[in-house]
Amino acid sequence: MADETSAPEIPSWRYDASLAQDIELRWQATWDENKTFETPNPAGPLADPEALAGRGEKLFVLDMFPYPSGSGLHVGHPLGFIGTDVYSRYQRMLGRNVCYSMGFDAFGLPAEQHAVATGEHPSISTDAAIANMRRQLHRLGLSHDQRRSVSTTDPEYYRWTQWIFREIFESWYDDDADKARPIADLIAQFESGERTVDDEHAGSSWADLTAAQQAEVIDGHRLAYVSDAPVNWCPGLGTVVANEEVTADNRSDRGNFPVFKRNMRQWMMRITKYADRLTDDLALLDWTDAIKAMQRNWIGRSEGAAVHFDSLAGPITVFTTRPDTLFGATFMVLAPEHPLVDELTTPEQADAVAAYREAAAAKNDIDRQDATREKTGVDIGATAANPVTGEQVPIWIADYVLMGYGTGAIMAVPCGDQRDFEFARKFGL
Repeated sequence: MADETSAPEIPSWRYDASLAQDIELRWQATWDENKTFETPNPAGPLADPEALAGRGEKLFVLDMFPYPSGSGLHVGHPLGFIGTDVYSRYQRMLGRNVCYSMGFDAFGLPAEQHAVATGEHPSISTDAAIANMRRQLHRLGLSHDQRRSVSTTDPEYYRWTQWIFREIFESWYDDDADKARPIADLIAQFESGERTVDDEHAGSSWADLTAAQQAEVIDGHRLAYVSDAPVNWCPGLGTVVANEEVTADNRSDRGNFPVFKRNMRQWMMRITKYADRLTDDLALLDWTDAIKAMQRNWIGRSEGAAVHFDSLAGPITVFTTRPDTLFGATFMVLAPEHPLVDELTTPEQADAVAAYREAAAAKNDIDRQDATREKTGVDIGATAANPVTGEQVPIWIADYVLMGYGTGAIMAVPCGDQRDFEFARKFGL
């Protein structure tokens, strides 16, 4: 018979889950009691001149806001938050005056869809999720100044996003000064004759234009403007979704609803005005070459010329980096979503064009730009004049041309572009 022996007694100082919890909770209580992570303002409700005295250089740290769309945080949240917390603590140890806070991105589809599915007002589920997330963030021991925690649904918060939008709307980009300026300055330039009216009103003085025409000209310069543009429309969600939210089979990643391309009138930002500055300033960043290359490709700065091909519906503008190849342009291709397609399509081609546009709307941009797939397209029955030869060239639509890239129209030069060559060979152009 074996001797009965008792298990060795675990020392009280052995670091296990119970001891870890005891240490964590005691330190978190100490931080709360001593307001260790609170950062005072120089003035106002959060001012504390005594606590501010002797603090070093200011540093503001803000994590990406989590979405309060679930019951709480998932494992991916602390993966990023802990790294930011370590950085903030290290900077405090270096003597910097660190303001580290957190917020919650509470607007958007998740809250709306939960409300639709349950009939519960979105504020109820959102507030409950935020309360639980705040508890979890505190339990993680993150060194936030919790007094500064915000939700994007707080009026005190979104009043500033609305203010920012108004500032953008009331501004235009001055290419000569290479910066944004108030719209009032642009109007003053038009009124004084310092700047001439361009586009379809070229040759007219500012005083000759009606109030509606003046507004149209001004809107053409605003940094925030309304325009028709192709979007990923999801009828099941009742809203537009981003490219990143569309799966490979053209369905929404939330709800798995079908997604279609369609033109919609929406607010746009004239971000392309900042392409040069964004690209040039990458040289100032201590980032890896791979990340910088990714950013340059995203910004997509191109140097070239805008060329106008006259048609019965007006000029069709294309952007080309090779204006020297204009003599070789033998046909044009428009994106199926191009606004001039409806005006230019002949009655004989209307059914074929409509069917092709419907098929193109069911494809995502990645599939449409796949260089390995067979080229497709439809002749719309119209022509446009090559601006250097005067020759009338046929106009087609094809899904490999994207409305969201460039002008949504290209001049096709089969001798200089592989896609144009394959397209021309297939359709005998």
